[in-house]
Amino acid sequence: MTQTDVQQQVLGPHHYRNSEKMVRTADPVWQAAADHGLIGIEVGVESSNDFVVSESDHKFTNMCSCAYLGINYHPAVIDGAIEALREAGTTRLANSTTRIRHRLLGRLEEELSDLFDAQAVLGQSCSSVTAGILPLLASGHLAPGGPRVMVFDRFCHFCMTYVKPICADESLVLTSPHNDLDYLEDVCRRYPNVAYIADGVYSMGGAAALEGLQELQDRYGLFLFIDDSHSLSLMGERGEGFVRSQLTMNELTIIVASLSKGFGTGGGLAMLGNPRLAGLLARHGGPLGWSQDMGVALAGASLASAAIHRSPELGRLQRQLQANVEYFDELLPTSFSGNGLPVRRITVGDGDQAVRISAELYRRGFYSSAVFFPIVPRGEAGIRIMLRSDISHERLATFADHVRELTATL
Repeated sequence: MTQTDVQQQVLGPHHYRNSEKMVRTADPVWQAAADHGLIGIEVGVESSNDFVVSESDHKFTNMCSCAYLGINYHPAVIDGAIEALREAGTTRLANSTTRIRHRLLGRLEEELSDLFDAQAVLGQSCSSVTAGILPLLASGHLAPGGPRVMVFDRFCHFCMTYVKPICADESLVLTSPHNDLDYLEDVCRRYPNVAYIADGVYSMGGAAALEGLQELQDRYGLFLFIDDSHSLSLMGERGEGFVRSQLTMNELTIIVASLSKGFGTGGGLAMLGNPRLAGLLARHGGPLGWSQDMGVALAGASLASAAIHRSPELGRLQRQLQANVEYFDELLPTSFSGNGLPVRRITVGDGDQAVRISAELYRRGFYSSAVFFPIVPRGEAGIRIMLRSDISHERLATFADHVRELTATL
């Protein structure tokens, strides 16, 4: 095995050691997207579905927003942020949250712990929560048995793969083929302590093989660290998400998520199966204890969102989203059709072609991001669509008509 082979196995295909080749391959397509005006767009917002470009007055519908339930536009959530700022009289307490934090953050942590029936730990973002937890998991401080071999799914989000070099200082780091349970079981047979790092619902479509992962956990004591940002609020009676709604929390499980997508506010969340870890993470979890907390306004907005999650309104929004997902699958079938999740990708193969289609859709009033290597594997470039509860069937039908026409002609 060559040194390059070892780097690929240990650090994975998207690590910065391969960045020169990656940038050389991807940058021309990024530049093409910029040349078409698809990068760095500054807008005003008339409604959740009507964005206006400040310079040109061009109006368009955003088809790649992660605000799946539209809660970020909810009047109660906006009022919650304003009321919290007035109560606190400050935007944040600029000191280590390990030592001092505003009581609103404590209230929110208690509320989310009860809402999702797991010990909640908050951070400035899901990325900072992840960066604080994974090295401690690798070093063996979060579960018995000592350091854990860290197996990262090939398609897990960049905020997790970015921490691989730090984890590699603590333990062996491997990259697994996507959802390959046979590979993962083979690692579990060879090593006594293993952790699997993956998404619950993937940002480019699809989901973790959760049933098989639970079997491996039961059989081998596999630790599961799962980022479920793209399903939080969308599934479960209280919006627990894809993973939490199907999995009983235990000492070998941590779920992390962003509150800025379906939940509609901002900041990062960890759900711990072992509540005793909260104090250890606060003291030794790096960015979890730094002074850049999620801030007073987001805490107030999140408390208001949590109240919506306890109300019948959440179920109504979830049903609206599901109806839109099913309708879109009828209009534009994809390889992800029928999975009930809101992320769809129309694959066209070539990155330049994906940019041209995205640019023409934007000209016609719909922004749908072109995705290409290294965001997706080579040869699988396309356009990504994020479906929401607050978009009409009429608008979805118009968008689908444009996509069909452009993929046929371009």
